[in-house]
Amino acid sequence: MSRFFFFIAALLAGLSVAMGAYSAHSDVFDEVQLLWVDKGVRYQMYHALAMLITSLAMQNKRKTYLLLIFANLCFLSGILLFSGSLYVMAISSLDAGYITPTGGILFLAGWLLLAIGGPGAASKR
Repeated sequence: MSRFFFFIAALLAGLSVAMGAYSAHSDVFDEVQLLWVDKGVRYQMYHALAMLITSLAMQNKRKTYLLLIFANLCFLSGILLFSGSLYVMAISSLDAGYITPTGGILFLAGWLLLAIGGPGAASKR
């Protein structure tokens, strides 16, 4: 499972770089849309890196393994909802802003689960 999350996290980090490069070098976005994309890119990268760290911690398979799986699921879902809703608003005329806070709450839940599960995952049995 840790390899799966590591793979997904690496893809999300790469997509974050690609989206940032696209937005920086295209004239598609207006000023407000560019702010949405920039915020989405930054939060996607932060939480893709968090997924990488959590995936590495999962390799120890200690008592907190399940907590770390849920932390990664929160980070992944948070990226999809938080950054995804910002991208949708920037690219289309849809108002997806009501979804964004749910992604933020999932980010917070992921950090809390990592804080609880991280130390136990790195310790010896």
